Amino acid sequence: MRTSSALPHLALGLAALSGTLAASYDDIPAIEAVGQHFFYSNNGSQFLLKGVAYQENYDANGTDNNNANTKYTDPLADGSKCSRDIPFMKQLFTNVIRVYAIDPTQDHDDCMEQLASNDIYVIADLGEPGTSIDSSDPSWDVPLFTRYTAVIDALAKYNNVIGFFAGNEVVSAQNETAAAAFVKASVRDTKGYIKSMKYRTSLGVGYATADVPSRDELAHYFACTPGDDAMTSIDFWGYNVYSWCGDSNYEASSYGDRVDFFSDYPVPVFFAEYGCVDGVEGGPTHRPFTEVAVLYGNMTSVFSGGIVYEWFYSENHYGLVEIKDNSVSPYPDFTSLKSQLAKVTPSLTQSSEYKPKNTAPACPTVGGTTWAAMASPLPPAVNPQLCACEMKSLTCNVFSDDATSYGDKFNYICGADESYCSGIAHNATTGKYGALSGCSPKDQLAFVANQYYQAQDNKASACDFGGLASTQSPQTSQGCDALLQAAGTNGGGSVPSPTGQQGTAAEGGTSSSEGAAVGIMTTPAFFDYGKALFVGYVITAVVSAAGIIVL
Repeated sequence: MRTSSALPHLALGLAALSGTLAASYDDIPAIEAVGQHFFYSNNGSQFLLKGVAYQENYDANGTDNNNANTKYTDPLADGSKCSRDIPFMKQLFTNVIRVYAIDPTQDHDDCMEQLASNDIYVIADLGEPGTSIDSSDPSWDVPLFTRYTAVIDALAKYNNVIGFFAGNEVVSAQNETAAAAFVKASVRDTKGYIKSMKYRTSLGVGYATADVPSRDELAHYFACTPGDDAMTSIDFWGYNVYSWCGDSNYEASSYGDRVDFFSDYPVPVFFAEYGCVDGVEGGPTHRPFTEVAVLYGNMTSVFSGGIVYEWFYSENHYGLVEIKDNSVSPYPDFTSLKSQLAKVTPSLTQSSEYKPKNTAPACPTVGGTTWAAMASPLPPAVNPQLCACEMKSLTCNVFSDDATSYGDKFNYICGADESYCSGIAHNATTGKYGALSGCSPKDQLAFVANQYYQAQDNKASACDFGGLASTQSPQTSQGCDALLQAAGTNGGGSVPSPTGQQGTAAEGGTSSSEGAAVGIMTTPAFFDYGKALFVGYVITAVVSAAGIIVL
C-alpha cells in the first residue's frame, strides 16, 4: 500500500520533469477571481481547488512561526523533490498547492515549470518564521513589508501563481482581534504594491482563518471596504476547518452553517486547510475523507473547493505520504482521498453566464469584548524611504543593533513624556497611529530618542541611552523633503505610499530558508521587547492552455 512506483501510466509531462521544455508557466492560463468564483482566464471555465498543503518540516500554526531561529525548507527551490512528488500529486487530481514559506532569493523556475506543465497552481503565504504578523504583539512595519514584497517579486512572473495569503490564523483567540487591523493594512499595501509594479492584475491577496469564535467578524472585516476603498478588501478567503472528523455529516460538521453564512460573500471562499485526524478509526493516517463528496457536491455554489492538510507526514500526525530515502510511500488516507476525488462530478459555472451580485459586507464595530479593530483608519502605509530619510535627518540616532536593550529605553523615554512617542503610536482600537509606526523597531527608537534629545535642549548627555545612541550631523537626501514634511516633525502627519521596487531591491541576497540564517531583518517585532512600554506609554491601547478543465 505504502510503496513508491514510477507511475508510467500517468501522462505527467515527463519532458517537463526532466527540464527540457520551455517554461510553461508563461503559457498556462491564469486563474482570476470574479465575484464569488475562480475562473480560467482563457475559456471562462470555473476553477475548483483540489489541493494539498506542501511544506516540509514546518508547522504553519505552531509557536515556532514567530521564532526567528526556526529554519524551514523552501518547497519550490528543489526541482528534484518536485519531480519526485508531482506524479503522486496528480494521482490525487491536484490542481493547486499551498506553500507556507519560500525563500525569495532562491530560483523557483524548475519547480514552477514542472507544476505548470502538470496544470498545478500555487497559493503562497507571504510570511516566514520570525517575519509574520504576531497575534498578540501585532505590527505592520518595514521588516514585514520587505519580506512580503520580496515574496511577491519572486513569484509574480509565474502565471500559475493564483495569489498570496497575507496572514494565516493571525487571530486565533477573542483577545487578539486588534491584530486584524495590521493584517488588513498588509492586504492594502501588498495589493497596492502589485498594482504599482504592474504585475498581473489577477494576482490576489487573501487571508486564511482558523475556525475560531470571531470567524464571522473576521470574514466581514477583511471583505468590508470602508470609504469604498477596494484596496483594503481581500481578494479571496481561506478557511482552515477541521470540523468534519471521520464519518461526520453536513449538519454535525457545521458545513451547512458555513455555506449559509458565506452564501452572500463577495469574493471566493475555499478550505485553505481541511482533513481532521481526531477520532479517526485506525488512526491519523486512515482519514476517510468522506467530506469530499459534499465539498465538491452541493457546496460548489458557494465554496471553491479546498486544500488538504498536508502532504508530508510530520510530528503533528498530519500527512498523506512518508518520504524515506527520497521515495514516496502513500498512507491509507492518500488512497481514500484519491478514491473520493475520483467520484466527484461537480456542477460548474461559466464566467459568461455568471453575474456577481454579492456586495461588500458592513465592517464590524469596535465594542465590548468581541471586536477591537477599527476598519478605518488602518495603520499607515509602510514606506521604507520615509524611514530612511527620517533616520538621516535626526541629530540623535541609534546605532546599536542590540535589540534586547531597546525595551528599557522605550519605557524610559515614553514614560518621561508620552508626546515623545506619539509618532510611533499604533492603537488598532482607537485608530490612532503615528507616521513612524511602520518603521523598524530600531528606527522607531531612534525617532523617540531624538524627540527626547531635542526636548532636553540638545544636551550631549541626553543622547546616549547606555551607549545605544549618539549624535550625528543631520542630512536631507534628495527626495526626502516631501516625505519628511508629510510625516511632520513629531510624526503626527501622514505617510505617502512608497514608490518603486521594494522587496527584491531591499533583500541584498539575504537567505532565510534552511541552511542560512533565518529572518531577512534582524530586528525583532516591536512588542517582542517593549511590552512594558504599553503600560506607561499607551495605557488605552487594546493591542490587542485552451480548454483546460482540470479540477
